[in-house]
Amino acid sequence: MFQAYGQTGVMPLSEVRKGMRGTGRTVFSGSDVQSFDVEVLGILDNLGPRQSLILARLSGGPLATTGVMQGMSGSPVYIGGRLIGAVAMAFPFAKEPIAGIRPIEDMLQVEAPQRRAQAVAPSASFGDSKLIDIATPVSFNGFTRATLEHFEPQLRALGLEPRQGVSGGGRGGAATAGKPIEPGSMISVQLVSGDLNVGADGTVTHILGNRIYAFGHRFLAIGETEMPFARAEVITLLANVNTSFKISSSFEQLGVITQDRSSAVAGELGRKAVLVPVSIAVKGQRQSSYKMEMVNDRFLSPFLLQMALYSAIDGTERMIGISSFRLRGEIQFASGAPPLRIDNIFAGDFGAPVAASLAAATPLSFAMQSGPAFDRIRSIDLRVESTQSKTQWQVERLHPVRTNVRPGETAEMLVAFAGDGGTEMVRRVQFAVPNGMPSGPLYFSVSDGPSTNVTEYKLWQTANGRTPAQVAAFLNGMRGNSSAWVRVWRADPGFQTQGEDLPAPPASMALIFARTPGALGGPLMARTTKLAEIEIPLGEAIVTGSRTAQVEIKE
Repeated sequence: MFQAYGQTGVMPLSEVRKGMRGTGRTVFSGSDVQSFDVEVLGILDNLGPRQSLILARLSGGPLATTGVMQGMSGSPVYIGGRLIGAVAMAFPFAKEPIAGIRPIEDMLQVEAPQRRAQAVAPSASFGDSKLIDIATPVSFNGFTRATLEHFEPQLRALGLEPRQGVSGGGRGGAATAGKPIEPGSMISVQLVSGDLNVGADGTVTHILGNRIYAFGHRFLAIGETEMPFARAEVITLLANVNTSFKISSSFEQLGVITQDRSSAVAGELGRKAVLVPVSIAVKGQRQSSYKMEMVNDRFLSPFLLQMALYSAIDGTERMIGISSFRLRGEIQFASGAPPLRIDNIFAGDFGAPVAASLAAATPLSFAMQSGPAFDRIRSIDLRVESTQSKTQWQVERLHPVRTNVRPGETAEMLVAFAGDGGTEMVRRVQFAVPNGMPSGPLYFSVSDGPSTNVTEYKLWQTANGRTPAQVAAFLNGMRGNSSAWVRVWRADPGFQTQGEDLPAPPASMALIFARTPGALGGPLMARTTKLAEIEIPLGEAIVTGSRTAQVEIKE
C-alpha cells in the first residue's frame, strides 16, 4: 500500500537566506507529483510564540494563474536537495503567489511534549493584507446544500472551507491503488465515510519510516487524535479571485493522523483507525436510511453527528412548513458505561430539524467531556419519524388557588395553556407543604423541557466527581418537549452532591459545604433550593414558554 521513503536531509532555518532558490513539490493533476520554483524573499521572525516563517515567491506550472491554492498546504520545499519546510500560509486576493513556508523543524516537533500547548495559528498583517494559514478545503458528499449553508459559519470559524460535491468519497482509484505515497502527494483526512462523506485535503511534506508529516499548519488543533487519511487525486484546479483551490477525489485509506498541532499534522502509515458506526433512519412521506462511520473525538463527533442528522432530515422531509419530528435512539460506549437514550418530539413551522439534531449532539458532547468512560463510542443508532402536523401549547398563565398556605397544608396552582385557534387548557398541580417549613414566599415556576434543562446543565457543568452511572442517569433524565415542568423552590441556598439535590441543609452543614463547593465531587451551592418538580404530560404536543408565581407560607 505504501512505501517508506528514505530520510531526506533537512536545512535548518538558521541556514536559510534571502535570495536562495529551490523547488517545491505538489500535485496539480491526477496523482503525479510535479515541481514548482521557489525564491526565498526573507524570514519573518517571531510571527507566533517561538515561531518564524520563510517568506517566498512561488512560480511554475499553473501558479501564475491560480496563485497559492487551497490543497497545497504541506507542499514540501527543497533547497539544494535539503528540505526547508512546507507551504503553509498565503495572502488572500494576492496578485502574486507569495507564500509562507513553515520550517521543517517546527513540523517535526509536533509530538514533543513542550509543543503540545501551541494551538493558536500565527498571522501577520501588512497594511490591508494578512498572511494567514491556507484554508483547508473540506469536501462534503451526500450532504444537502441547506446543511452546508446552516453550518458554514461554524466551519469557517474552525479554519475550514466547505465544498459540496467536489470530492469522490473513497471509491474507485483502481489505476493508482497501491501506488507509493511520497512527499508532495495529496491526502484527504476522512472525518466521515459511507453514505455521507467528509474529507479535508492537504499535502504530504515528509516521510520518516512509517511516520508522515503534512499540511504545515493545524487542521483543527485538537492535539492527540485518530483520524484516517486516504490517497487523493486532483481532478482539476479552480482559479478564484480570493483563493484558488484543487478539486479532488479520495480513494483507499492509507493510515491514521495521530497528531493535530499548530504547525502540522502527523500520522502513521498502514494503521487502521477505530471509527464509530452511525445509523440514521428517517420515516415520513419518504423513507431513507444512512450508514456511515465517523471519527471518535470528543469535540468533533458531536458536531459531525449534528450535521449528519440535520442533513438526513433535510434530505428526506421538508424543512419549512408545519411538521413534527419524533427522535428516538441510543448511543452506546465501548467502556460498558450506561448508554444514552434519546426520545423527544419537535415541531414548528421552521427550525424543528435544528432542534432535533441538537437533541442528539448535546448529550453526546456532555458525556464525552465528562470522563474517560465515555471517550470511546461503540455505536450510534437514531430514528426519526416525521408527520406533517403539529400540536403546540404555550404556557399562558400560572396562578395560585390560595395565596396563603400553612405548613402541613396543600398549595395548589392552576396552569393555563394556550393552543392553536384560541383554544385553552387548564391543569391543576399540588404541593404538600412540609410541617415545620419556615414562613416566607414559596415559588412555583412552570416551563418547557429545554428551559428547565438549561438550569440543570449549568449546575452539572461546574460539578466534579460524577460517576458514569450518574452522568448517564442525568442525561437520560433530561426533560422532554411534550411536558410542562413545575419547579417548586425557595430563595434559600441549596446544594448538590454526587448528582443529588440537598435542599436547605442545617446551618452548620451549610457552612461546611460552602467552604468546599464542587471540590472532588463535594457539594455545589445552587442559587435557590428546589423542593420538588412536578411533570404535566401533554401527550404528543410541544410545550413552550414559562411563568412564575408564589404563595406565602404563614405559620
